[in-house]
Amino acid sequence: MRISRATVLGLLLAAVPVATVAESPADQIVIVKSKRTLTLLRGGNVLKTYKVALGAQPLGAKDRQGDHKTPEGKYFIDAKKNPSRFYLALHISYPNAADRANARKLGLSAGGDVEIHGLGKEFGYVGSAHRLRDWTDGCVAVTNEEIEEIFRLVPVGTPVEIRP
Repeated sequence: MRISRATVLGLLLAAVPVATVAESPADQIVIVKSKRTLTLLRGGNVLKTYKVALGAQPLGAKDRQGDHKTPEGKYFIDAKKNPSRFYLALHISYPNAADRANARKLGLSAGGDVEIHGLGKEFGYVGSAHRLRDWTDGCVAVTNEEIEEIFRLVPVGTPVEIRP
């Protein structure tokens, strides 16, 4: 039996998934600080994982304004910033109730303005080299190209879990 090229091509194309990363919005973000990763999930399935830079003091959870730590806990994306000082940004709902209570107990301000963001137009040329060291004030940084993709895929309201 002989199979035509058109039949083979048709079978190959039928095996390609229709939904691509660019077409599937994320319904969860998981950031693992110890691995320096940000993973977009949809229905429990991984859409894409990115390498990230964190706050300049990456160990431990953020407990006060100015500590240069990336928070740990459960949050959500509460705003999209376009433009942003860092090109594009997704604002994270830090501090949550537990963060505020902890800061109050310490007699400090919990701070805020934690984002997933790019590098900014003036530093976009740095690209993935920005990940050679943790440099943010407590945010999660990706390249400008990566934040463009993440910005498209993540709607406001998406849950964010930041793990140690």
